[in-house]
Amino acid sequence: MSHAPKLAGQRLSDNEAVRVLADARRLGEGQGVRFRIVIGGVERPAFAVRYRGALYAYLNVCRHESLELDFGDAHFFDDAYDALVCCHHGARYRPETGACAGGPCAGGRLTSLRLEERDGALWCLGPSG
Repeated sequence: MSHAPKLAGQRLSDNEAVRVLADARRLGEGQGVRFRIVIGGVERPAFAVRYRGALYAYLNVCRHESLELDFGDAHFFDDAYDALVCCHHGARYRPETGACAGGPCAGGRLTSLRLEERDGALWCLGPSG
C-alpha cells in the first residue's frame, strides 16, 4: 500500500474540475500551491499563486527545458516579487499572463489554467481558452 503524500486537487479525468484548496483564503499574497491535473489524458503538474490580490494558475512546466519551476516547495516568485521564476535556469514569467519576461524562455509562455472560486473553495477548470 502506498503512503505517498497526496498533492492538492488530484484530477481523475479531463472532464473533472480539480479542487485546488478547500478554502481559497488560505492562499495568501505571494504564496503558491501545487496540484496535478489531466490534460489530453496525461497527468501534469500545475500550480496556483496569489499575486496582487488575484489568483493565477499555470502548468508547472518551464518553457525553456520542460522542468518544473519550483523545487517542489511551491515557491514560485523571485525575491523582488515581480516574476515567477524557474529555479533551474532563471527563466522569468509575468505572473498575470505567464509570458516570458526574461531569461532562457524568450518568446515562451506558461500554459494558463482557468480558476474558479465556488463556496469558498478554489477549483481549476482546465486550460484557458
